[in-house]
Amino acid sequence: MNKVVVLSAGIGSVVILAGALYFSTDTQPAEASVDQSDLQVIANGKIAYEQYCASCHGEDLTGQPNWKVTKADGRLPAPPHDKDGHTWHHSDEILFNYTKDGGASLGIKDFKTGMPPFRSMMNDTEIWSTLAYIKSRWPEKHRARQALATEQAKQQEQN
Repeated sequence: MNKVVVLSAGIGSVVILAGALYFSTDTQPAEASVDQSDLQVIANGKIAYEQYCASCHGEDLTGQPNWKVTKADGRLPAPPHDKDGHTWHHSDEILFNYTKDGGASLGIKDFKTGMPPFRSMMNDTEIWSTLAYIKSRWPEKHRARQALATEQAKQQEQN
């Protein structure tokens, strides 16, 4: 009987742990789960950016040439993530979801993008760290504008 109790307790623990992991990763609200001003977070984000993003968006965040001109396949080249791009116009939630789930996450009809989902390559902390690194490269006025976009999006969600 003790073996049955121990086995049941062990199985129950595995089920609880699996459930906790599932609910802690896929159903959390898309809010920054890391301190995006932390220098170590930014350093980790730089590493992730170099690994996953730089090949398209440039090592220096300048994007691909002619990024505003639609290519023959109907897609735009990868935009810059520096101050000259439009990344800082978007809320944290949009940036996070776009990175995690790719361009399709926007749900815009006839919008074609080469941005793949990074869900299977990066965990949420890596995505937030990467965004922290990108933001760290913007001038203060761009960071303030992006923070305002994030705050406005949160307020709209509450209403």
